[in-house]
Amino acid sequence: MPTQTSRRPSSGRRPYSGSGKPGSSFNRNRRSSGGGRSGGGNRFGGGRSRGGGHGGNRSGGRKLPTFDPSQFINKNPVSVKEEVYEPKHTFGDFGFHPDIVNTLASKNITVPSPIQDQTIPLALAGDDVIGLAETGTGKTAAFLLPLIQKTLGHKKQQTLILTPTRELALQVEAEFRLFAKRFNLYSVTCVGGTSIRPQIRSLKRNNQFIIGTPGRILDLIDRGDLRTDRIVNVVLDEADRMLDMGFIHDMRKILGTVTHDRQTLFFSATMTKEAEALVHDFMRSPKTVSVKKKDVTNSIAQDVVPFEHTHKFDTLLALLSKPEFQRVIIFGAMKHSVEKLSKELSRNGIKSDSIHGNKSHGQRQRSLAAFKSGNAQVLVATDVAARGIHVDNVSHVINYDLPGTFEDYVHRIGRTGRGSKRGEALTFVPKR
Repeated sequence: MPTQTSRRPSSGRRPYSGSGKPGSSFNRNRRSSGGGRSGGGNRFGGGRSRGGGHGGNRSGGRKLPTFDPSQFINKNPVSVKEEVYEPKHTFGDFGFHPDIVNTLASKNITVPSPIQDQTIPLALAGDDVIGLAETGTGKTAAFLLPLIQKTLGHKKQQTLILTPTRELALQVEAEFRLFAKRFNLYSVTCVGGTSIRPQIRSLKRNNQFIIGTPGRILDLIDRGDLRTDRIVNVVLDEADRMLDMGFIHDMRKILGTVTHDRQTLFFSATMTKEAEALVHDFMRSPKTVSVKKKDVTNSIAQDVVPFEHTHKFDTLLALLSKPEFQRVIIFGAMKHSVEKLSKELSRNGIKSDSIHGNKSHGQRQRSLAAFKSGNAQVLVATDVAARGIHVDNVSHVINYDLPGTFEDYVHRIGRTGRGSKRGEALTFVPKR
């Protein structure tokens, strides 16, 4: 299969750098996660402006990311026809329990996606697997289905699934409940940003699947509330994102506590040197499956929005008043500025909600539900929403504050233009 690449849109405009140096590249910053021990949010360059408290420079604050606005411009993306994948199996061919196949059929899921078609046989055979696939390719079912099948014959064994964020952990749990609803299999989700006590109580029960974020899982192991002696399957979901969020040491400590005689499934959109080292140290002769979907930029029109610091918020209001801005995700740099921006939008008649690390687990879920249901036109978010949150029919993504890296930019704009839909991404750029 072809390897994954990120393509930067081209433009004839002269490069501009936030540092004043043309052509400068992004700075790579390390950020914390709401799924970690502290429950904090993401932090990266960009801050409050002098007029209105959003975006722009902060005196004495963290360094702004440098950037080239031409990377954000691709007004007429050309759709590239994807090669039609011919699956080698149906779900009935894998040897799954009939109730699994029937549950899938009830949801009109009969043909496996490419990542499912290629990784499920390997996982069922007991191999360690590296699955390289983007978000939205069906990888959650690719690891859940074979592990559920495996567990049906050995209900005393446990599976540990690590995810980068609370939201993704909950989505994995929801899919587990769907696939396992006809069996006496149980799960517990252990994430930061919510009380640890109910999680400790749940761990005392017989759970075949433990789903969580690395920081909270390691806390529970260190406290002695999570024993790893029964864990024989480990899944690292969105592994590159966990590494990017600074979870490398937690991940290594957790893997070091689990028996070496285990099956490890590693799913990632990219394979960095850090990820390669993790694979080398903790996986046994893994089989690699690489699935390349269409380039994310092929279905997303991209442009910049020049602004003056004193009129940044007014510029945003003017955009959101247009009828085509029906369901919009706005990305901001910091938790407090995201919350403030959401409230200012609401005061100006724009139905808005926010999601960031300072919100409790319940608050984040309510905000996401309001956006998904259409009760909120706008969701203002830190990068915690760049992966692991899937909302259909997002018409626009607006980078109100600059992303920290080009990879962050790609993840952000990938919230729109999903599947066969087209979308638009706009990035606010200060006037020179």
